[in-house]
Amino acid sequence: MAVKKKTSAAPAAVLSPRALGRATLERQLLLRRAVMSAEDAVRHLVGLQAQNTKPPYFQLLARLEGFEPDRLAALMESRRVVRIVTLRSTIHTHTADDALTLRPLVQEARDRELRIFRKGLVGVDLDRLRDLGRVYVEEAPRTPKEIRERLLTEWPDADPQALGTAARCLLPLVQVTPRGVWGKSGQVALTTAEHWLDRPSAPVPPPDGTVLRYLAAFGPASVKDMQSWAGLTRLREVFERLRPQLVTFRDENGVELFDLPDAPRPDEDTPAPPRFLPEFDNVLLGHADRTRVIPPPLKGRNGVGNQAYGSVLVDGFLAAIWRLEAGGAGTPATVTVQELRPFTAAERDEVTDEAVALLSVMTKTATGGAGSNGGDVRFASFVDFGD
Repeated sequence: MAVKKKTSAAPAAVLSPRALGRATLERQLLLRRAVMSAEDAVRHLVGLQAQNTKPPYFQLLARLEGFEPDRLAALMESRRVVRIVTLRSTIHTHTADDALTLRPLVQEARDRELRIFRKGLVGVDLDRLRDLGRVYVEEAPRTPKEIRERLLTEWPDADPQALGTAARCLLPLVQVTPRGVWGKSGQVALTTAEHWLDRPSAPVPPPDGTVLRYLAAFGPASVKDMQSWAGLTRLREVFERLRPQLVTFRDENGVELFDLPDAPRPDEDTPAPPRFLPEFDNVLLGHADRTRVIPPPLKGRNGVGNQAYGSVLVDGFLAAIWRLEAGGAGTPATVTVQELRPFTAAERDEVTDEAVALLSVMTKTATGGAGSNGGDVRFASFVDFGD
């Protein structure tokens, strides 16, 4: 009787950084602007990095057809989106639903952060701190200083910074408006997500759904990529559980990448128009290996220490940094672009056009036309960016 030979599975296809970049740019709505509501975009992207107040608006400008800042501002004021500490222990703009589910899911990262401050919390009953803090911020939104001072009345020997950090880690605190609303200003004032949204947080959800959403917005990606994005650990078992639903690839270093079977993976030569991204944009922070958007020679060039610059993508990769000066009193707003590698004449014209479009929406003062900066767009040497 003939014995059948075992057939091994075909080796996983290898995806170059350029191919990975095109796939991620497509899912990040950066290959072409999407006809989509701001709320749907925030949901699809699983939140917007919001360490500062303006970047979420620039993230959506780069991604949505016809975006105007008042669209996100209205969502902030109607409490359909909120600013809350979630992924990587940083502030993100999330839909109300995601604020109530993602925050419990990534509590592990808050617990790790809290352990860093344990020496300043000797003798502090953390359960009591949580209860006192909740009552205090739900009476009225409180500033971080007010929260620290209230907790110090209970634990005068504790470290004030540690007390404030404990409140932030133990409670799902949102920054209330007008903070984060375009065209308005306001100091940081905090209350709980449940109080602000008038509904309870959801039970901690299984991570499976978030893994699938991450792949839909950032894939193909490795386990380490998602762990870096979420600030979580031990996700390997989740990916293994989902493996029958997924397809796999390898990057050029042999790292296994997971993806949704029907997710778009455009040809690596698909055109990628210039895009002006704010500091800490999702696409720049969504992976442990960022070579799909940041060429290795330019690693670290869009930020120094805690100072980050806006990033310009050209042909799908980081190629320049930028800043916006609002102008005023008869002085036009200006976008300054610093090339990190030489542009061709065509690239410079395309970048200028995109900068003029940015100015026309975000400042309403652009005067230049296609291929002409009209005094509003300039290319400068790196030294002009200062500290």
